[in-house]
Amino acid sequence: MLEQPAIEAKKVFKSFKTVQAVKGVDLQIERGHFVAILGPNGAGKTTLVEMIEGIQTPDSGEIKVLGKTWKNHSAELHREIGLCLQDTRFIDKLRVIETLRLFGSFYGLHNDRVEEVIDLVGLDEKRRAYVVNLSGGQKQRLAIGLSLLNKPAILLLDEPTTGLDPNARREIWAILNRMKEESNATLLLTTHYMEEAEQLCDYVIIMDQGIILKEGTKNELLGEKKSLDDLFIDLTGRHLNE
Repeated sequence: MLEQPAIEAKKVFKSFKTVQAVKGVDLQIERGHFVAILGPNGAGKTTLVEMIEGIQTPDSGEIKVLGKTWKNHSAELHREIGLCLQDTRFIDKLRVIETLRLFGSFYGLHNDRVEEVIDLVGLDEKRRAYVVNLSGGQKQRLAIGLSLLNKPAILLLDEPTTGLDPNARREIWAILNRMKEESNATLLLTTHYMEEAEQLCDYVIIMDQGIILKEGTKNELLGEKKSLDDLFIDLTGRHLNE
């Protein structure tokens, strides 16, 4: 029996009032792959990922995660997925170590796993710091640490480095590349940073106005183009960051 894809979407549509955010998307992501959904603001990236996460429900079409649907297997999928959004809200007066232990308790994890994660995200020196006193990059490293606590089969990151300075962004990339080397997890990343997609992902999906324009490995997509932005200009007539 063939292994089910990590994520599979068939003819998925989603609208909000007069805005059709996702227009008949077909998508298949194999297990263990690091995949970027690349596109400008308003492309439909976040809406698509929110449906994969189970936060939104498609108007029509079907989404399966690890061969399961949110309607029938929500408890199982919550244990298999890690989420990291653009802006994670923390309890300001909890320390870093307390925050990790609190979230670890939701999964019944021992402190050994908390220690592994605090090392992975490079926050050992900040373990006693209150969350309110962390920098933006440190808070995002903590958010990624929380998403990794349960050793997820699938990690979903929605523009995780938006608003961070270049150094903080590279620190996040280092964490994710280390995870890639040490586990067989699947990563789905939305971003409008071309360099981020090139640094982290083996496969790139380019979206705009609710549809997938093109997808493939970086080599397949670029061909003679110098960058993904050049390709996007050819496809749409505008830059990715517009």
